[in-house]
This record gives sequence, C-alpha cells and structure tokens, in this order.
Amino acid sequence: MTPRHRASPAAIALIKRFEGLRLAAAQLDDGRWTIGYGHTRSARGGAEVTEADAEALLAYDLIEVQAAINDLTYTPLTQNQFDALASFVSNIGVEAFRHSSVLRRINEGALLQAGCAMEMWRKAEFEGERIVIDALVRRRATEKALFLTPEDGFVAAPSAILQPMMDLDVGAAVPRVRQTELKSSLSGASVGGIGSQLGIRVEDSPSPSERAAASVTARLRAILPEEAAANEPEPFPVTPTLAEPARAEAAEAARASVRSIFDQTRDEPERAGIGPLVILGLIGLALFAGGLYWAFVSRPSGGLIGSPILGFALGFLGIVCVGSAAYFLVERLGGDSDQG
Repeated sequence: MTPRHRASPAAIALIKRFEGLRLAAAQLDDGRWTIGYGHTRSARGGAEVTEADAEALLAYDLIEVQAAINDLTYTPLTQNQFDALASFVSNIGVEAFRHSSVLRRINEGALLQAGCAMEMWRKAEFEGERIVIDALVRRRATEKALFLTPEDGFVAAPSAILQPMMDLDVGAAVPRVRQTELKSSLSGASVGGIGSQLGIRVEDSPSPSERAAASVTARLRAILPEEAAANEPEPFPVTPTLAEPARAEAAEAARASVRSIFDQTRDEPERAGIGPLVILGLIGLALFAGGLYWAFVSRPSGGLIGSPILGFALGFLGIVCVGSAAYFLVERLGGDSDQG
C-alpha cells in the first residue's frame, strides 16, 4: 500500500507564486467568482480576504487535490514528486489529471516520461483557438524540475563521459509559434478573458525584436567613438544609408559571389571533357550496326537469341546511345561558347 502524502510548504509556495493573491473577489467570464489564490468554490461578489484567509482557502482546495493524487496513483512517490503533482493538479483540475498521460505514465512506473508529459499542458483557449501561454510554460517547467529532483541528491553525469546529443524525437516540445505574453491583473471586480484584463501584450510596448535592436545599438554606442555613433542609423526600423553607387557595387559583389558558388558546383561534373560522350556515341553506332546485321544479314532462327527481334532491340539501343551522346555534346559545346 502506498503511503498517504500531503503537500509540503514547498508545494504551497509554488502554487501561491503562480496563482497570485487576489484580496477582493472578482467575477469570471462564466459567472463564477474567484478570490485568494485561485479559490472559486465559496467565492462571492463583494467578499474580501486577508492573506491568512487566502492561505486557509488554499489549504481547503488542496484537500481534494491531495486525495485525488493519493487515490489515483499506484507508484510510490517521493515528496518532491507529490508536491509537483499538487501544483500541477490544482492548475489543470482533478478530472483532467484523471485522464491525462501524466497519470498513466506514473502508474506505468515511467516517472521520467511523466515529468516530461507535464509540459504538454501549456495552452489556453483564446477566441476559439488554443495558444501557448508563456506563464504556463514557466509553471510546467518549474513543476517538472521539482518532480525530477531526487530527495537523496542528483546523480552525477560528467560531460566528458556523457556528451549530450540532440533528441530529435522531442521536437514537438518546442512550440511551433511564438507564445503569448500575458499581463495578469489581481485587482478589480471582474476577471476578463485572455484578451481583456489578463490580456495580450499591449500594442504600444516594444516587441522583443525591438528591445534586442535597442540593446545592440546601446552597446555599439558605448564601444564606438562619438563621431561614429553620431552617424548610426535609428535602432528600429533599420533604413539603408548607403549611397546609390556604393549600394549597387555591394549588390553586384554579392551577386557575383553567389553566382561563383553556384557555377562551381554546377560546372564541377562537366570538367571531364567530351571523351566519354564520344565513346558513348561509338558504342551506340556499334550496337546499331550489329543489330542491323543480326536482323537482316545473319538471318538467325529459332529461340529468343535467334530471333530478329533481338537485332532490332540492339539497333534501337544503339540509336538511343548515339542520340544521347549527340545531345549532351551539343549542350556541352553550347555551354562552353556561352562562357567564352
């Protein structure tokens, strides 16, 4: 029988950090109310709580979460694993956990796979579409790290002995699109959807690319002399400052460099000369002549080898060889004349 676990202060601190404290009740989009650290069961409009009250409500919510984890899991868990699951289940809900691959992996005894499966729960609904949320990515990463932290210390894995290599099987762990950045508001009488009070990054704030460009520009200004910094272009957007002749010369140099690379790779196999083509043509003529002789002059009979059809086949093969040699020879000579 597996022991009964309870969430430790580490689990409670993790939940409090990601849920955030709301001292006044706020209404959700579906009509329910929330207060404290994400408590909804007994929240009502106009209610207010202290931080101690919010902690008591969190402990009340964890009763169901702890019971579900103890009842649904059959593999022995460490305290760190239980604490990570307490935060995970309090976020996704007991019913979602009951049907999740995380629980299935735990009961299979595949605890490493279970920790990795927690990272799949990183999306939320917004305008009928599921999008990756940066806050959920961070919460899943923290829970996974706690879940995989052994209580008796980490096992050494020296880099000189175990050189890491990329695992192409987990490519889906990286979101294909950029995650949505949220700004949570823990005050006010209502809690909107992702697009309102939890809303997406405001349009007038600088994007990550703009912040990166501004940072690079600041570094250059600190390194370069003042006269060079005075002639720098604006950090964003970048506008070309080259004069027309210099710009045309630079573009022509770039095109010549690219053309030389492609010409080298394209012309490399053609350096062998026309000798093989001449040999191919002579072989074709020999096959053609031999086939005609076999079909009309020797007049063999009996069996496949003695049939005139074989002579016609050899003659046709010879025509193909001669035609191919002539085609490639003309193409080669034409290319040489173009280069000349």
